[in-house]
Amino acid sequence: MSRPALTVAVVGATGVVGGTMLRMLRERDFPVGELRLLASARSAGRTLDVDGQPHEVLEATPEAFEGVDIALFSAGGDTSKALAPEAAKRGATVIDNSSAWRMDADVPLVVSQVNPDDLEAHQGIIANPNCSTMQLVPILMALRDAVGLERVVVDTYQAVSGTGGKAIKELQAQVEAHVAGESPVAAVYPHQIAFNALPQVDVFLDNGYTKEEWKLVTESRKILHLPDLRISSTAVRIPVFVAHSEAVHVETRQPITPDRARTLFAAVPGVVVQDDPSTSTYPLATEAAGSDEVYVGRVRQDPSIPDGRGLAFWVVSDNLRKGAATNAVQLAEILVERGWVRAASSRHPAGSPA
Repeated sequence: MSRPALTVAVVGATGVVGGTMLRMLRERDFPVGELRLLASARSAGRTLDVDGQPHEVLEATPEAFEGVDIALFSAGGDTSKALAPEAAKRGATVIDNSSAWRMDADVPLVVSQVNPDDLEAHQGIIANPNCSTMQLVPILMALRDAVGLERVVVDTYQAVSGTGGKAIKELQAQVEAHVAGESPVAAVYPHQIAFNALPQVDVFLDNGYTKEEWKLVTESRKILHLPDLRISSTAVRIPVFVAHSEAVHVETRQPITPDRARTLFAAVPGVVVQDDPSTSTYPLATEAAGSDEVYVGRVRQDPSIPDGRGLAFWVVSDNLRKGAATNAVQLAEILVERGWVRAASSRHPAGSPA
């Protein structure tokens, strides 16, 4: 089936995630007719090479979205708050990677293989989840559907690329300073990140959690349609360039064995089970980087939970790809395949059949 060529805008095209979005559009052969690279006034005027062709970066203004079909946003919450409604008003469907719209009751928050049907009701803005939530919920979905969920405890070990290009450069500089016998300089994070682990990702909230930890709690509930799910998180930044890791403990409603859990996980599209303790086979950040899959291993019974209703496991995924850019493009693909690119109100005007 032929697919219509669309006008696609990438907002934040000069950033780490924006650049990954551009690669994903090419790698997945998304039907782009016209590509618009948008960024702040500071970056406007730069030229980026996209698939061997030079593209000028334009300033992201409301007028820049005229004629755009799909706009992929990765330019921060303030930009999304200001420009996403302007893009939607002009007929574009926004897939936003910031936290600006995720918990808005009228905005779908979607992981491609978990809740794609939620896209149907969109009114021009769709939210891409946080990267740590993204890799967790496909696994939790498998357990929810098979044995039910009672409680989830997840501790994340997050790569510096989740903070952006400056954090990548800072880790590299600190490693080089250590090798040279010099004192490392910390500017992006409150402490040295090289050879360290920082139990702070984002700012602290009044409840003692960080914003990153609370995102994982609230976003998981929304995506899984489990508003009362008992879930707690600790988020840690570690000196890894790409790919987040998570240690997860789950209490289920019904008993489940590790073998059955592995079978359930492997059946989820985009999930790969790597679990053979005899050969030290388990998910690794170094191997997950550059991949679009979610990897799970170290699946075992949690003996602290009675009646065989507890599991513990390890989850790893590339935070720039599946954790951000790949899911955004996958959502765009679903919109095209199902004919949902336009807002629901324009697809089903008042008085017309749904």
